[in-house]
Amino acid sequence: MFNIDGQIERLDMLSGQDLTFEDDIRMKIVAGSKKEKMQTSISFLQRSCNAIMGAADAVRRVAVKGGFGDDNRKTEALIITTDGMMWTGCANGSLVQWDGNGNRLQDFQYHPVAVQCLCTFGLRIWVGYASGTVQVLDLEGNLLGGWVAHSSQVIKMAVGAGYVFTLANHGGIRGWNVMSPGPLDGILCSELAGKEFLYTRIENLKISAGTWNVSQGRASRDSLVSWLGSAAGDVGIVVVGLQEVEMGAGVLAMSAAKETVGLEGSSAGQWWLDMIGTTLDEGSTFERVGSRQLAGLLIAMWVRNNLKAHVGDVDAAAVPCGFGRAIGNKGAVGLRIRVYDRVICFINCHFAAHLEAVNRRNADFDHVYRTMTFGRPSNFFNSAAAGTSSAVQILRGANVMGGHSPEGIPELSEADMVIFLGDFNYRLDGISYDEARDFVSQRCFDWLREKDQLRTEMEVGNVFQGMREAVIRFPPTYKFEKHQPGLAGYDSGEKRRIPAWCDRVLYRDSRSAHVSECCLDCPVVSLISQYDACMDVTDSDHKPVRCIFSVDIAKVDESVRRQEFGHIMKSNEEIRYIIDELCKIPETIVSTNNIILQNQDTRILRITNKCGENDALFEIICEGQSIIDENGQASDHHSRGSYGFPQWLEVTPAAGIIKPDHIAEVSIHLEDFPTLEVFADDVPQNPLCEDTGDKEAILVVKVRGTFNTNETKNHRIRVRHCCSSQTAQLDPRPKGSEQIQGSLLHRADYQHLSSSYDVVNHLRNLHSP
Repeated sequence: MFNIDGQIERLDMLSGQDLTFEDDIRMKIVAGSKKEKMQTSISFLQRSCNAIMGAADAVRRVAVKGGFGDDNRKTEALIITTDGMMWTGCANGSLVQWDGNGNRLQDFQYHPVAVQCLCTFGLRIWVGYASGTVQVLDLEGNLLGGWVAHSSQVIKMAVGAGYVFTLANHGGIRGWNVMSPGPLDGILCSELAGKEFLYTRIENLKISAGTWNVSQGRASRDSLVSWLGSAAGDVGIVVVGLQEVEMGAGVLAMSAAKETVGLEGSSAGQWWLDMIGTTLDEGSTFERVGSRQLAGLLIAMWVRNNLKAHVGDVDAAAVPCGFGRAIGNKGAVGLRIRVYDRVICFINCHFAAHLEAVNRRNADFDHVYRTMTFGRPSNFFNSAAAGTSSAVQILRGANVMGGHSPEGIPELSEADMVIFLGDFNYRLDGISYDEARDFVSQRCFDWLREKDQLRTEMEVGNVFQGMREAVIRFPPTYKFEKHQPGLAGYDSGEKRRIPAWCDRVLYRDSRSAHVSECCLDCPVVSLISQYDACMDVTDSDHKPVRCIFSVDIAKVDESVRRQEFGHIMKSNEEIRYIIDELCKIPETIVSTNNIILQNQDTRILRITNKCGENDALFEIICEGQSIIDENGQASDHHSRGSYGFPQWLEVTPAAGIIKPDHIAEVSIHLEDFPTLEVFADDVPQNPLCEDTGDKEAILVVKVRGTFNTNETKNHRIRVRHCCSSQTAQLDPRPKGSEQIQGSLLHRADYQHLSSSYDVVNHLRNLHSP
């Protein structure tokens, strides 16, 4: 058992057999007879790890019960749609539809990330997520489309001028046409594609990716300079992947416990970060933008200072592959970054060891590729390039958007470029130790490559599918005696391990069988300018490997693209025709322009949609209220602004949808409300009452088309309230005021309001409908 500082507190052995498991404790799974011992004994590592993981899990459960955990079902956003339904968005990404009485009708989930905001216009619902994704649904809950709108969470949406505007957490604002997804998308995409050469810019970037199994040792400064210093002269991004930074039962168990409660890192890992940072002149030339450690695995990234403005959204991830996919002695750590608006992922791996474990290595890769999820942001630099994500609207169907679930499309498959580096542990098959040494000394690497397990497995499609590797022109990098220079340093001990290219760098860019030139359809194209091993470094039993990529990245010049977009919208006749048709306001008529109410009357206002093709959307607001004088004329007009209907008037429904050739019936009802105003010490004691004289409200029925945000056709309706009761003012005597207050008709605790609106039209002739 270990304490929280990693020191052994108690050591319990089940039998004498456990004392022979040094390789087991160091996570070196052995073959032959020792496999039988593994199956019949519970190792010290397993027991200590289970104990610490259990304790950490208990702490986490207590924290959640104590209120520190998030409730995934809590409501984050709420809207009322045109058809009178309510929609709520939850922290787990689910969307819930409710009727006007609060009855739960349906649940939907198209994205497993927290809903941040909801917006509705016409027959559609817009959903903004914490991932920066925006989705569009119809009023039935069907997913119409979705895209990545921002590089950070969408926190607010608003409708205006024919667009839905989204506000991101980093302050960026973007507008999306309310008609999209729709018939305009295909035309616009085709037109913009024809002008791609006008707004496309090609940026060149050099990336250095290095991998080294350090075998729990520490490197000299000269070794780091030999590995990284000379290669970093003109590169923009340096990525380093280390394996076996630290090992042992205590380290692995402690790492598992930290992961359980969301922690990572160690003093050994920090030492490597500091030393590499010093080698790269961190602060003056480079800046570290992200890192991730899982037990002995460590990945870190440095970006040249003059490139920082074009880099952002650095996320980290980890996937353990050891002991039931739970322990980090084997597995992978990754970093995802956005460069010039393109996503590149770097994955540092350490797969299963030993010559015969080819299938386990293949399975490790498959597990990493399918399950790696960049859900935990790196601590560095995450918002450095706010607002850089593409403004091109990428429509995706429901199945694609659902691909973010664990059973769906792997996240790594959606990146523009993926680089795998690490100790993959693939060996040389069908060759003896002496034969391998002879071929290495003669530098006959072509023949040795024919024996390479990784090459064989890739050729038959068992692993690293669709990825490439530069031609290997350096000697095998494993296994060496520490501090033994030259090729004579290969393992000459009792085990005489056959030299192998365990340490590799593989990659995939955007190229396909049809497109190979860098363009917006193939945005990332890379070439390898250097792929070698530092054979003079002797600090480990592995040699460090580095690979330098020359990467062309196609980016969009947004200012030029916006100009072209505006020109197309104005000049394309087909687009103008479609917009005019979609924005047409259906012809409607109302049954009356004058309504008189008294004694809690109810009148029915009928709105008829005379258009036989399109839905009509209506909204009723109160433009203002007037007092009727002794001559029956309206005077003393007061605008209602956003205060809704007067207390005496109830309009139900105040908004809705009218199908073609259909009629909507709206109830205009005189509400019961307090008619007396009681004063005490000249202060009104029932402020909810209203004047008891005759009043007149001007209602405006605003009718619009399903996609028209700018124009409405308005019908004005006079609603007059006739009453005979008078306001009384009494002496401020407690007994008297108690008696009168007891006879009042109290107003209800709630008030029916119309749908909100942003701008009131200029008031025309307030005394006429």
